[in-house]
Amino acid sequence: MQTVLHKTAQLGQSLWLDTISRKLLRENGLSDWVLKGVMGVTTNPSIFEQAIAKSEDYDAEIRDLAKSGKSTAEIYETLTLQEVGAAADITRKVYDDTKGLDGYVSLEVNPLLARDFASTVSEAKRLFAALGRPNVMIKIPSTPESIPAVEECVADGINVNATLIFSVKQYASVAEAYIKGLVSRANKGLPLTVASVASVFVSRIDGAVDPSLTDKDSDLRGHTAIDNTILTYARFKEIFSPLNSAWRGIADKGAKVQRPLWASTGTKNADYSDVYYIESLIGKDTVNTVPPSTLSAFLDHGKPEDVLKRGADDAKARLARLAGAGIDLGAVCDQLLQDGVAAFNAAFESLMKSIETKAKG
Repeated sequence: MQTVLHKTAQLGQSLWLDTISRKLLRENGLSDWVLKGVMGVTTNPSIFEQAIAKSEDYDAEIRDLAKSGKSTAEIYETLTLQEVGAAADITRKVYDDTKGLDGYVSLEVNPLLARDFASTVSEAKRLFAALGRPNVMIKIPSTPESIPAVEECVADGINVNATLIFSVKQYASVAEAYIKGLVSRANKGLPLTVASVASVFVSRIDGAVDPSLTDKDSDLRGHTAIDNTILTYARFKEIFSPLNSAWRGIADKGAKVQRPLWASTGTKNADYSDVYYIESLIGKDTVNTVPPSTLSAFLDHGKPEDVLKRGADDAKARLARLAGAGIDLGAVCDQLLQDGVAAFNAAFESLMKSIETKAKG
């Protein structure tokens, strides 16, 4: 049966599911989503904290693993590798049917390594090898220290989901790192079959900017995140254009574009439509990873339309007004990156404490 998710895919955007849990995997939840048109899965430390720490679904297995002598860190890794692997097995048909375009499941490196290039690379290589599936991606945070890890991992043949991107400048650095990694492979005569997405966070920007706008600039509320994403998409088209000689050289050898992935697209402001950050960002060569409740709303009353093909002039004009309103969008994006890293660190540490407690029974 054709759903709006399938119609959105026909417009060039793949919709992925931003969650994972034991029930989702073992009660055919993910399989049902795939039938409805979901084409991939993303996870992060907060999602795993919700699944493992805030349910009893894993408690018995945690105790058994502890009794077998595994440490808290080993228990965490056993559970996450197990769930990501199971999800990837379910989405493998999507991967095969789309010839490697979709069907990916992402697992993040230890978020505490976000500022450590060497350890991030080592962890990414180890996790990718442990999962042993072509349709998994390793998530690497796009901090200044870890963006070079994107290049290194792509050069090593690892599928990468570069995450926690907020600004256009940050996005461009990630895209260029991806291209450099592929160029390195091409220079060694290695296949350019590596896949990658660049995860651009959306709604958090409105959450940070809207409260600072006065009544004078109230018409800007709810626009900054979308406008910033529109300019990011415009930059994507520039970088992955035949006019860019660095990209053209490897595209001619079969390299895939690194698609922008819109993340943080659940609507948190009740004044906005519950499908606002989906309907406003549909376009060719993109992905949107969406929490289940928002995806259900889109299935129910979403109206897919290729809106990103429109020009970016209006977006530029609105963003130009932010400075006059006393808002430095670059500084906002920098702070959101710091906050994002801190939030994932906190979720990870909370999860590890919960596993330690559950292991003791």
